[in-house]
Amino acid sequence: MPLDEDKYPEESGRRRFVTGVVGSAALAGIGAGGAAAVDTLTDPSGEGGGTTEFLGVENIDGPAPRGMPIIPIEIQDGQLTGVWPEYDPEARVARAKNFGGSGIDYSSAWFQYCGIQTAPGIRPQADQDNTFRSSPGSYDWQNDVEQGAPLTVDMFDDYEEWGNGIGRSGLGKPASATWRSEGASQSIPVQLIRSERVRQMAAGEGEYGDLPGSVRQFISAAAPEGFIAWLNKCTHFCCVPGWKTQAGSAAFNAENDIYCQCHQSVYDPFSPVLTQFVALPRPPASGSESSE
Repeated sequence: MPLDEDKYPEESGRRRFVTGVVGSAALAGIGAGGAAAVDTLTDPSGEGGGTTEFLGVENIDGPAPRGMPIIPIEIQDGQLTGVWPEYDPEARVARAKNFGGSGIDYSSAWFQYCGIQTAPGIRPQADQDNTFRSSPGSYDWQNDVEQGAPLTVDMFDDYEEWGNGIGRSGLGKPASATWRSEGASQSIPVQLIRSERVRQMAAGEGEYGDLPGSVRQFISAAAPEGFIAWLNKCTHFCCVPGWKTQAGSAAFNAENDIYCQCHQSVYDPFSPVLTQFVALPRPPASGSESSE
């Protein structure tokens, strides 16, 4: 692709990397620098690092090298929780093989990037709360929900009408949350949406009839009642993007997508993609964790 065909939107005054490049190792091969190249310089033989296949919300524009990893959801007594798989001592990660019968292995290594690999809640055997807990600030409706309170299904009852003046109303209702972060020194940021499009995705309806069977089966198991969640860390330079959080996203045709205002990376929350990246190793275990 000629260089002059691979640019940020002209309004930003910045350039971007090649769209569609998968994984940090591939970026390093074309001379990409910064945080992305660090992946290839880090010894993947540490705690659970190395080449990892994952399912993420697709990066559709901007410099981000790949999508952001999806977090499977369970609903327990009306509360929204993220699934954390069992520890696999052979792989030294938490892993659920063939998640939901999809043929895709769901692993804690999906979240080992952008410094999140150092979060206590990412340690495979960490005894942590999997509940998605409200983190107000991005959406006005969450200002009425106490910081750290569990997010519940009934909070999203108006998802088919909700809007905040950014993009199209009725596309879904979002929330910002933390996950596996109670009492921890480092939190894990998450965003989630309830949307009719997620329900269609899980059922393989309409435009989602062409989804690969493994991806549709994973979403069917991971996105109950129209909810989808992802680790909210941009894979470019680790900023925190948002779905319908920035009015300026309209200038980049991203008002209905996940938009990172730092360098104009854009992700489609309704386009799950199976791809690979180089997971950063976790810090060496110590004390009681040394038996991992």
